Amino acid sequence: MEDLANGLRDVLGATSIAGLVRLSGGASRETYRFDADGRALILQRQRGGYERDMAIEVAALRAAAAGGVPVPHVIAASTDPSALGASFTILTAVEGETIARKILRDERFATARAALAGQLGTAAARLHAVDPAGPVDFPVDDPLDGLRTTLDRSGEPHPAFELVFRWLQQHLPAPRPQVLVHGDYRLGNLIVGDDGLRAVIDWELAHLGNPMEDLGYLCVKAWRFGATLPVGGVGSYHQLFEAYEAAGGGPVDPAEVHWWEVLGTLKWGIICITQALAHTSGAARSHELAAIGRRVCENEHDLFLALEGHW
Repeated sequence: MEDLANGLRDVLGATSIAGLVRLSGGASRETYRFDADGRALILQRQRGGYERDMAIEVAALRAAAAGGVPVPHVIAASTDPSALGASFTILTAVEGETIARKILRDERFATARAALAGQLGTAAARLHAVDPAGPVDFPVDDPLDGLRTTLDRSGEPHPAFELVFRWLQQHLPAPRPQVLVHGDYRLGNLIVGDDGLRAVIDWELAHLGNPMEDLGYLCVKAWRFGATLPVGGVGSYHQLFEAYEAAGGGPVDPAEVHWWEVLGTLKWGIICITQALAHTSGAARSHELAAIGRRVCENEHDLFLALEGHW
């Protein structure tokens, strides 16, 4: 920790670094909290085995902030590993809760839960309205081909996923103009206070795509964490869609959002495979990554429910 503290001092030009502690969570990032000359900050450092350019995440954060999306502000960032041992971003610390279980169940968040679905619709509309032009070219993700390639490379047979690939291809929605999307828009990647949404975090999957991708992923069954309401376990489709449209996000077709829910469930299932493989291959040894691999079957079950219309 001493070497990391010294590196942070140099990067920030700070006199003192205090309270440096590593936080739990984060499959693609090492996350630390610390004070620099009395200011609370967050360091996110890229983990081994994760190759996505961190400059994309930083550009997305800055674009989102300019568009009025609540996000932590970028203090410093670099893809040069010489300063802190890996690509990094240093952000303002936003006070609040990220643990979905607490947000969904604790009494102190009762007011926040009532407002959150609408706040997330508004934030998504603001994000999708930003100009993505900037210092980096955001990747353009094909919603099916990329997942197809990733699953094939894993070398693992998953007949349930093959069935869903076929359904998705047969029910492709009409294309929309591409916008900047978060790519992992869900409970767990939000900081929530007593009053509701305080920040959207974890932008490493940001890319250009269909705006309905973010709305659909927010409604994926896994991200309800056992609660019954479809929007992150806190609200209804109507609350989300109404707020999105009122904030200028354009018309929402519920059937199209359902398509993205199904794709989002498939996506999370395949991510579970790849994260487990990062552990078993030795690229990034982690109990968390290994445990995530056990969740593949949950997504297969959820996909059967989705195709039968029971979720």
